[in-house]
Amino acid sequence: MPFAIVETGGKQYRIAKGEKLKVEKLNAKEGDSIFFERVLLVSDGDGVKIGSPYLENAKVEGKVLRQDREKKKIVFRYHPKTRYHKKKGHRQPYTEVEIIKID
Repeated sequence: MPFAIVETGGKQYRIAKGEKLKVEKLNAKEGDSIFFERVLLVSDGDGVKIGSPYLENAKVEGKVLRQDREKKKIVFRYHPKTRYHKKKGHRQPYTEVEIIKID
């Protein structure tokens, strides 16, 4: 099955056509089409193309399904014997994307 490795939001993702994945928040509305142009590797079943660092003329097209935030993660800091404790929560925003086409 053909797949590609793309870079977005400082992270690398292995993707294939039809997959849904959560990436760092992108500036796009729901239903918009987006293109990942930082493609590191493309495999089409027969051969593999590897970029250094990126492949030229390679694009991955995706469709934005939704913009949302992750479940809350608790950040708790504690210093023993000093009566110091601090609790706060964090919700990381993300964009859910469905891969439509790998070129």
